[in-house]
This record gives sequence, C-alpha cells and structure tokens, in this order.
Amino acid sequence: MRPARSPRPRVHVHRGSVEGVALWFDPVLTGEAEVRRRVLAAWTPGAGVYALEGGFLLRLPAPRRMECAEAPGLPFTLEDGVLLSAPLSPSERERLAPSSGSAVLVRAGTARVHPLEPSRRVDVSAWLDVSHFDVVPMEGLGAPPPPVATLAPVEAPPRDRFGVGPPASEAEAMRARLEGRPVPQRPGAATVNAGPAARATLFDRLRSWWNEPPPPQGPGLFSRLAEWFARSTPLGSLLGQRKAEYVRRLFDLFDEGNLQEALRYAIPLDKGAPTEHTRVSLGLPGPREHLSIQPRRGGAASVFGGGAQVYDALRERYREAFRKLEREGRIEEASFVLAELLHENEEAVSFLEKHGRLRLAAELAEGRKLAPGLVVRQWLLAKDVARAVDIARRAGAFADAVLRLERSHPAEARVLRLLWGEVLAQSGDYARAVEVVWPVEDARRLTHAWLERGVEAGGVSGARLLARMLSVLPERFDTVRTRALALLDSEDAEGAPARQAFTEALAREVDRAKEAAMPGQVLLRPAVRALLRDRAAGHLRPTPRELERLVLLTGDTALRADLPSLPSLPERGGFPAEAAPHVFGAAEGGPWPIHDAVPLSGGRLLVALGEAGARLVTRDGRCVAHFDVPAFSLVLSVHEDRALALAPRGELKRLSRLDLVQRRAEPWCDTRVDAFAPVYDGSLWFFAVEHTVMAVDALAAEPRALWRVPQLGGQVLEVAVGVAELSFVTFNAAGELERWTCSVPDPTLRSRQVMPRKLESLRHLSLEGDGSLVALDEDEIRWMDSYRAPPVRPPLLPWNALRTLVLGGPHMVAVEPTPVGERVWLLERKEGTVRARFLFEGDAPVSVRFLHAELLLFDSAGRLARVDLSRGEVRRVVLR
Repeated sequence: MRPARSPRPRVHVHRGSVEGVALWFDPVLTGEAEVRRRVLAAWTPGAGVYALEGGFLLRLPAPRRMECAEAPGLPFTLEDGVLLSAPLSPSERERLAPSSGSAVLVRAGTARVHPLEPSRRVDVSAWLDVSHFDVVPMEGLGAPPPPVATLAPVEAPPRDRFGVGPPASEAEAMRARLEGRPVPQRPGAATVNAGPAARATLFDRLRSWWNEPPPPQGPGLFSRLAEWFARSTPLGSLLGQRKAEYVRRLFDLFDEGNLQEALRYAIPLDKGAPTEHTRVSLGLPGPREHLSIQPRRGGAASVFGGGAQVYDALRERYREAFRKLEREGRIEEASFVLAELLHENEEAVSFLEKHGRLRLAAELAEGRKLAPGLVVRQWLLAKDVARAVDIARRAGAFADAVLRLERSHPAEARVLRLLWGEVLAQSGDYARAVEVVWPVEDARRLTHAWLERGVEAGGVSGARLLARMLSVLPERFDTVRTRALALLDSEDAEGAPARQAFTEALAREVDRAKEAAMPGQVLLRPAVRALLRDRAAGHLRPTPRELERLVLLTGDTALRADLPSLPSLPERGGFPAEAAPHVFGAAEGGPWPIHDAVPLSGGRLLVALGEAGARLVTRDGRCVAHFDVPAFSLVLSVHEDRALALAPRGELKRLSRLDLVQRRAEPWCDTRVDAFAPVYDGSLWFFAVEHTVMAVDALAAEPRALWRVPQLGGQVLEVAVGVAELSFVTFNAAGELERWTCSVPDPTLRSRQVMPRKLESLRHLSLEGDGSLVALDEDEIRWMDSYRAPPVRPPLLPWNALRTLVLGGPHMVAVEPTPVGERVWLLERKEGTVRARFLFEGDAPVSVRFLHAELLLFDSAGRLARVDLSRGEVRRVVLR
C-alpha cells in the first residue's frame, strides 16, 4: 500500500450547499452510541459503511444535495473519482495524489488519503439487537391463491354426439374382451347355478387373471390357454357357439339394413391386423408356433367357419354401412363407423371437416390424440383460435399446423403464421419471429418492428438481426452502419461472440445477394478484420478455412494479399496446474447479500439481492438497472431479454417479471412453487408443486398450465430443462429416488429410472437437463448418467463430508465445509481432476450456478466470483 501523505490544506471543510456522496461520523464528538444511531438513520439500501480514522464513513448510493451546517456528519463530495471532505486546490491534490475510489479526510488541519478497501467495510446489521424478537411464520392476510389453472384436455366425443344410441350389453361385453378388460357385471346377475351365463362370467374372470400383454412374436399365455379351453372342454364349445351366434346376428342386422340397431351391437375392430385379444375374442387363428401339419382341425380357430375371413367380412360390412349412411346424409353416424368401429380416426376427422362438422372434428382429433399439428389445424378451422394456439405452444406444433393448412386453407394458414410470430416475439425470440412471418408480405411493418426490438435487445441474436436489417431495410443503412461499427470497434472478449455472429450473418446476406453493390459489402470488410483481430487475441477460434471464405466474400484484394497463413490455434491452456487457491476474505464482501446470479452476454450480470430487489450490473459491478421487486431466485430466458424473480412468502412464492431490455419490473402472482427449472424459453416455464409437474404459460396475466403430469408417486425435488429434454426427480416415502426424462417441446416420456438402492438421508441433489444426476446420501455419492449416454465409471472423489456437489456439463463443483470457511473445488466431471480451488472465509454458505461456459460463485456476504471455464480466468466482482 502506498504511504499516505499529509499536507496541510488551506480549507478544512466544505461550506454552504454541496452534492454530498458520503458522511463521516466522529465518535469522539458525540459518542459511539450516537454515531451508530446517526449512521443507521441516514442509511438507505445500497449504502456502505467503512471504518475510517476511528470513525465511520457512510457512502451513499447516490449523490444528495445537503447543507453542510445542518448535515448529521461531515459531508464528502466526489471529484474525479475521489471522495473529499474539503475542497482541494490543484497543487494540494497533486501533492496528495489520491487514487480513484479513495477518500481524503482533513482532520486537525492535516489531509490524509484512505483507500476504501473491502477490509474496511462494517456490517451495520451487527449493531441491531434482535435477540428479543420472536420469529413467527408469515401468512398472507387474504385468501390463498387458487391452484394453477390447467388447459383442460378434450375427451373423445361420446356416442350421443354421433347420434348413436347406447351399446347393447352383449356389445359391451364383447368390447371388453377385445380390449383385454374384465367383462362388466350386469346388475342382479346370478353367480351360482345360473347356467351358461354364469359359466361365461367364470371364463371371463379366468381370462382376466391371465391377461398378460402380448409378446412381440407368437401367441401369449392367455391366447394358448383360451385356445386350449375352447378346444378341450365342452364349455369352450358352448362359448364358441355363443360367439358365432352373436356375430351371425350382427351380420343379419347389417344385411337387413337395420343400421340403427346394428351400430348398437357392432364390435370395434383394430386398424390393420387384429390384436391377440381380438383374435381370441372372435375365435380367429393366431400365428403358428410350429410349421407342421395339424392332424386335427377345429377349435376356436374355426368357430365361425371362416377364420380371419370373419374379421375381413366385418370390416367390409362396416364400410358398406359407412357409404350408405353418407348417402343418406347421416354424417355423424357415418363418422362414428369410421372412428369407433374401423378406428380410422384421421379419415373420420377429414370426413367431418368435409361435411362442415368442424368442432366435432376438432374434438375427435384431440380426444383420439392424433398428431398435434392436425389437432391445431382442426381447432383453428373450428374458430377456436385460443385453444389452437395453446395446443401449438404446448406441443411445438405451429410449423406442422401451418404446413397442413397451406395445402387447403391458405387464409387460415396466414392467420396461424402471424399468431406463431406473435408468440415468438412475445417470448423474446425476435429472430425466429421475423423468419416465420417474413413470407407474409403485407406484414412487413410488423417484422420491421421486431427487427428493431431484436437489435435493441443486443447479444448474439441482436447482432444477427442487425446484419439482416442491411438487406431488408437498405434505407436505414446509415443507422445500421453506426450500430455495426460501434459493435466491431469494441475489443472486449465478452463482445466477441456477437461480433462473430454479425460477421457470419452478414456474409450469408452478401452471398445470397451475389451483388457487389449490396450495402452489406461495405461493412463486411471491417467485420472480417474485427474477426481476425479477435482470433489473434484469443477471443475466438474460427478455422483458417472459414476465415479464408469470409475474406474472399469481402472482395478486398488488399486484404487477401496481406492475409498471412493462419495455422490452427493450439488448445486453450485453461486453468494453470497446481495454482494457489483463490481466497476471498471475510471482509471482502459487497454491500448486499447475493442470493442468486446469472451471467449475460457482453459481460453483464443479473443478481438477486433478496428484498433489496435485483440488479443488472456491468462486468466490474456498476449498476445499469435496478428492479424494485423482491428477488431470491432468478429464472433467465434463453434469449436473455427477460427473467423471472422468485421470493418466498410463507408456503408461496412471489413471482415477478423482469424486462431486461426496457429495464422494467412488474409483480406477476403469488403461487406455490416447490421446484423449478432455472431457465425457460420466454414462453413456457416448467415447475413442480408437490407431486405434480407442469408447464406454465409465462406470458399469461395469471399462471395457467398448458401441460401437467399429476400424481407422480413422490415429492418432486428438482426440475431441469435442456434444449430438447425435460428431467425431474421424485423422492417417495420408501426412500426411492426416481428420475423422469421427457422430450420437449411436446412432453413425451422417454425414460423413467429408479436409482439403485434406497437413500438413507438425502443431503443434496443436482440434476441437469439431459437427466444426469448426482445425490449426496449420508457419506456416499450416488450417480446416475443421462438415459441416452452409455454408463461410465463415476470419478472417485476424496471427500465424504461435502455439503454440495453441482453438475455443470463437463465440469462439477464440490463445496466442502472447513473450520475457516467453505472450500470450493472445480473438477472435471469425467475423471474428477481438480481444475481450480477457492476458499470463502467466514460462515456464509457458498452458492453455485453454471450457465453456458461460465461458473458463478456467490454468497450472502456479497462476494461474487465469475469463472470463465473455457479460458481458465477468475474475476472478482464487487457490486457498487
């Protein structure tokens, strides 16, 4: 530290009215208790207190106009980054030579320079005696919020919607046999000495006991048992005759043209080849187990004297009935034959649409779980636009639905395309919104507005849209050129990905135009030069072939001639081997406790400060925007233009929405959230309540679920989402940990796996979007790889008393409590090799967050470390 100099200035204090930035309080004048009272009275959120010359310096969060004679302490002003308790002449300041961020205090006629180091900070919360306070559970004064509303699924239309009467009891029994269900017992049916009916019920029960799912090849146990029963017992022969009589009666009803009654007795058939249950129920032959001549014939395979011909004959009768009903204009009944009896659901939907029964067609498509794109198409044609959009968002089916509509309904396809673009723009995905709506020529003003918003949002996506503006808005070339040059002239490492994205997008536009006169040609030269500069500085790693292609597109012969040979770059060294640990002292904290933090492009950070709100800060900790909503946890959009802030309110969470572009915040709702995904796509957010996982519409005024899975059999502990997968973990009363993995955007279960051996005491859990899982159980570390990855041997870690183990792609972080603080180890996930070490002194627990190629370490003492995993760089960030 540079020794302080002590000149004697001519003026010892400020006089009159000044813009004060700090106040100094001297206990010698007023006493320690009065000084503390004055400091606490003047303290505001964002203020910092430092020990200085036996007193306390209160650094205000913002300048404040004050009268020096009436101020509660000695006022300080800010001049050229230095805090001054008195005005200094240029010569006096030159002799002192104070460094930026220091304070100059004139006391007893002598000026001294005091660096405001983190070690000088004073925790004023320790001055407050709260030992006599009683902590009580917090409850809201109003009624608890209602459960999250859900987009109710539409069931398949019942028979009466098709104008068909209830099925006959015999048809219900036959259908139960076809579907492998127990035959429903009619009220009052006798079970003892009731003749053949009772024996038939006994047979149905016997079948239900042996109702095994059919194997992929050959008849199953149930099929073999039923065929033996039919061939070898008198009761089997009797049952065969009953089935034959039932089917003959059904044929007679169709042949007589009594379709109303025939539909009540009709037996639904499987689409394609009959299933095993269908074969046994109708007495049809199954696959042969042996290719040998059978000496005897008969049994269930020939009950109807036609075998599989009966199945085909029934199908033909149904087709004839369908054609007759259509000729008679009985559209609903005809569609019933297609959907219910022939299981030709797509054909039934198309038939209903052809005859104008649009809502019934939509209900049938959704109820029978047809392709989501088809379901969206039918709801849009039925004029239920809201439901069409909800299903398209839930299943990611916009593209398929638009394609289906363009073939037959171009006007409706245009409407859905515009709705699709609007959803993307509301979610912050302006680049895709422009791409989706661009084919609609009369919507150019809308796409131009989205281009402007996307460019304003910045980042990699904004840089790509800036290049797009050159080709679609040539009249704004001067404005785009100014923005582009400001981006390209920057040399910081954080902006390198955006510069590369701009260069590549601009090159695609130039290559597409194939015209040297295109405006983008002028900017491509400085863009490629900036890319070469970033490569030389180690910020980017484009291949020599990519750079040579870009240089050729510029048409700059001088640049081509001057371009040196570009050898392949060596692998980045990363963290130095055997490096000393990065130590964060107990006094190095910031002014606010940090509860959560996420890295953003351009070196920015979004930090959650609890009840003090959230802040958007620069790479060196300077505040860019303050969001005045409580924030203890953050959920960042993948587009980096918005985020959700969560704060506990008893059993509930207060949810707020942060707009990082417009720098605004608004409360959203209070609801229960037990586990949640730490990122979302700006539109749908996955979280869990007790035993239920749901996808919540983050754009709605009130929370509502577009998809949910209830009753999972255990409490949901963790939720994680990746590019194409959603994973969550449940823990049941038996101590079993179960991982579920679904595909997204249309959530479909892909894997469900229970961790081997029950857990005795679960201490910590870490889950990634691909399903990779690690759990700390007592003194044991339990691993589970992604369901798509081959199993690998987990690394052997030398610690048993870990507090936290967090996965982050190819890395992981282990947190180990020690007597002096918490020791943090950055490890390679595959081998467990130590890459870096950190020590956070004091009692504050360290929190960990991986995102992209960065690691953030932070704690409630206000300490924050930002680790670049690709470069091996560690940067300390102190909030200001």
